[in-house]
Amino acid sequence: MTDATRPLVRDLSEDELLARIFPLLPGGTATLLGPGDDAAVVAAPDARFVVTTDVLVEDRHFRRRWSDGRDVGARAATANLADVAAMGARPTSLVVSLVVPGDLPVGWVTGLARGLAEVCAPVGAGVVGGDLSGGDAVVVAVTAHGDLEGRAPVTRAGARPGDVLAYAGHRGLSAAGLALLDAGAAGAAAPDLDDVPDGELAACVAGYLRPTSPLAAGPEAARRGATAMLDVSDGLLRDAGRLARASGVRVDVATAELAADVDRLLPAAHAVGRGRDAALGWVLTGGEDHGLLATFPPGVELPEGFRRIGQVLAGPAGVTVDGEDPGTHTGWDHFAG
Repeated sequence: MTDATRPLVRDLSEDELLARIFPLLPGGTATLLGPGDDAAVVAAPDARFVVTTDVLVEDRHFRRRWSDGRDVGARAATANLADVAAMGARPTSLVVSLVVPGDLPVGWVTGLARGLAEVCAPVGAGVVGGDLSGGDAVVVAVTAHGDLEGRAPVTRAGARPGDVLAYAGHRGLSAAGLALLDAGAAGAAAPDLDDVPDGELAACVAGYLRPTSPLAAGPEAARRGATAMLDVSDGLLRDAGRLARASGVRVDVATAELAADVDRLLPAAHAVGRGRDAALGWVLTGGEDHGLLATFPPGVELPEGFRRIGQVLAGPAGVTVDGEDPGTHTGWDHFAG
């Protein structure tokens, strides 16, 4: 179907558009009543539930020139489910509010539903409802819920001097992918992720367009006694600083532990005319990788997927790199110039 003949959002009524979306959404193992009523009903056997929300705004968090609906749906689900996992909880459900312009192809919207499902279904999370509205740009707002399964939540405030600082997930991949797209090194438009060849440049682009998070590692870290944890969405140093301040400790990141990550990003750095310093910068300050940063008592066997990247020390609350102040540029700030 060509661009001229494919249906646009304005060609359908709200009910007709929803009828195309609902069959694509996963039900979820905790869903008692799904989409179609005034509200959904989700089981909460723990008697508590974790809740978080996030919003993606077109041309602020994604560009339609690079990202299709499936990419944005997967990214929106990952960003929220990572926050649930960072509390040590198992994701159970999402509600999604969507603002779309009338000239948006319906296929973009159904692609978004497929992207949500691809991330949610494997972990048993359902997309159980939301809202739909028209507007000048695409906005995707997601609220996610999780089950603590009887465990205490793992907050940012429990790290103690002597703890091990560990990380699960990718480091710097998304920032490298954005740099490639910005520089045009990956082409004027993003490739279909199902068709891109294997290779580090393609992995970086995929890491930006459709980041992944080690969701199962969050509950496992809680079971292994993690003392503090958070989702790294705004950069390793910025989010490590948040954990440090909440816990009243100093968190020291060891760059020697990140050498393999830097090496992996060197082809991307070279592709945009930069070097090792740029690759290290992506690892330390790049956002939207959605890995999990956690602290564990000394001597605890780290859960699968976690790797030591530093330590927790006494002293003024904050983050250091190899014992030194990293300066003011530590990661993404939504309101910085």
